[in-house]
Amino acid sequence: MNWYLAKIVYRIHCGADGDQYAQFDEQLRLIAAENETSAFEKATAIGEQEQEIFLNQKEKLVQWKFINISELYQLSALIDGAELYSRIQETDNPEELTELIHRKAAHIKENITHKILQLL
Repeated sequence: MNWYLAKIVYRIHCGADGDQYAQFDEQLRLIAAENETSAFEKATAIGEQEQEIFLNQKEKLVQWKFINISELYQLSALIDGAELYSRIQETDNPEELTELIHRKAAHIKENITHKILQLL
């Protein structure tokens, strides 16, 4: 059995007319499979099974529509610190993005601390 990293892409439609701005969700998933073909088929099945249609808090129809598998990599070994994915993002407001990253990191750190305290 081999391990693969698959990027599953969904298009998010909100409301009867769709989004004002196109939204896509990219999910990285670990897939165990015998070969690349099986990994692609398994990732595709996951993408199709996890499509969703629901009403949001404003009673508008939201649809997560599976688009396809955009990337598939075989992992030769699980090595501590190995890079699994990289994406370069451009922004008009680097300070805002940097602050957002710091807030996310603080939230993760806070939740780890709370989990440790709950174990005591």
